Amino acid sequence: MENKDRNLYRLDELSDYKVASDYSDVRGWKIVDADNRTIGKVDNLWVNKDMQRVVYLDVNVDKALIDDGQNEVHDAIANDNAQEFMYKDGDSHIIIPIGSVSINKDTKIVLANGIGYDTFRKTSRYSQQHNFDRNYERRVMNGYYPENNASPGSDSDDDTFYHRKEFDNH
Repeated sequence: MENKDRNLYRLDELSDYKVASDYSDVRGWKIVDADNRTIGKVDNLWVNKDMQRVVYLDVNVDKALIDDGQNEVHDAIANDNAQEFMYKDGDSHIIIPIGSVSINKDTKIVLANGIGYDTFRKTSRYSQQHNFDRNYERRVMNGYYPENNASPGSDSDDDTFYHRKEFDNH
């Protein structure tokens, strides 16, 4: 995203923002899928500054999940469809909409509701060194929720994109 259009920030970039007292700060917590398979660790929180709320968890993907996808990379290369799966070194982060998870304060584990291990394995990753754009957000959301492709605001470039149940943090 260009800075002039930027509306998402990592929480640790915003010195005057913090997690509200009635919410858990899940940074550093393990995130698992519905079958209790490890997806990774929550590295940060993406905040929509205009809306003043968290919209995504920034997850550093577990090495095992990345390694599980290596066969698909080789298959994609063999089928001349490598562009979809080629990652640069450091591309080990994914975003997960805040409304797509449940938080267990006792075990300090975040549970991804309804998004399976294979979906996470195939999700486009990005490098923590770079910000992502709305096209990346759309690709990820379409991968997680293909049936909601035509949800209200899904083609929007403004904050109405986040007016969907996947971004409701209960």
